[in-house]
Amino acid sequence: MDEQYYEKLLHIKTAGEQKIFNESPHYNRYEPTSYSVLETLAEQYPFTAEDHIVDFGCGKGRFNFYINYFFDSTVTGIEMSPFFYKQAVQNQRAYLQKQNKKANKITFINALAEDYPISPKDNKFYFFNPFSLQIFTKVVRTILLSVKNQQRTIDLILYYPSNEYLDFLETNTSFTLFNTIKVSADHDPRQSFSVYRLK
Repeated sequence: MDEQYYEKLLHIKTAGEQKIFNESPHYNRYEPTSYSVLETLAEQYPFTAEDHIVDFGCGKGRFNFYINYFFDSTVTGIEMSPFFYKQAVQNQRAYLQKQNKKANKITFINALAEDYPISPKDNKFYFFNPFSLQIFTKVVRTILLSVKNQQRTIDLILYYPSNEYLDFLETNTSFTLFNTIKVSADHDPRQSFSVYRLK
């Protein structure tokens, strides 16, 4: 199904190219995960209504609305750009009005990823290569500290992950590779989801 179908279904506007670029070298440009890729993830990964999912670098919120719509998961989008944050909030208003969903299951926060205080309920974290290894390291360590305070199973869902991300998780954390979900028939191994789990 194409973008127009989902944008109309969810009553949101997340398509289009980025027109605003970050000055910081630590944050990558906004690029929404394609709906076809989200379809593949949804078919092969078990989201539930009990999940509390954090999307780092959420942009206009596409991932958040898709997961909430199909799984009724609680979703929190973290976005550093005030412009994209405002777009996400506008999409939220339109989505909630159209879908008659509960507002308390979708939240957007305008903040740096490393400043987000991990909730004891947060159990799944989505990354579409949003920032540098330096920021990723800080975020993962904050997640690990949260687990020390509140024991629970944690999944990191990485789409198109950088080798630096994977090397860090493999050599510097207790996360282990739980699943690899391929989303393309081409020969680029990064065109996939890598799910790392901490039990």
